[in-house]
Amino acid sequence: MDVTPLVVETSFDVRYAETDAMGMVHHSAYVVWFEEGRSAWFRERLADPRGYALFEEDGNFLVVTDVNARYVAPARYGDRIRVRTWVSAVRSRGLTISYRVSNAADGQLLCKGQTTHVCLDRQGTVTAIPVQWTAKFLS
Repeated sequence: MDVTPLVVETSFDVRYAETDAMGMVHHSAYVVWFEEGRSAWFRERLADPRGYALFEEDGNFLVVTDVNARYVAPARYGDRIRVRTWVSAVRSRGLTISYRVSNAADGQLLCKGQTTHVCLDRQGTVTAIPVQWTAKFLS
């Protein structure tokens, strides 16, 4: 069965602290923006401002095991940024989340990427994602 993923958008302005000596956003800021997109996705999907914290309260943790970013064009101080986020793969013990970062004013793609996550329990042991959560990630 084909499932259309929930795509969540969040927007914000580039802060001066995120830029480098050339006036462009430093590459490391995009990973932070991925996390902001991921947080927005959880808040929207779970319809709760606590978002991902609900997953942790249930005794589960999604740790990042891989980050991939493909930089396409630079962002600069003051640009309005849009991050589109969706779950692109769910496996028994982990998931992959995809991102598209663009300039909100003109739609220019700035960066695209993915983060891969594995589920841990409270003891730090790799574990299967509980079935009730897998269902939430897929729909």
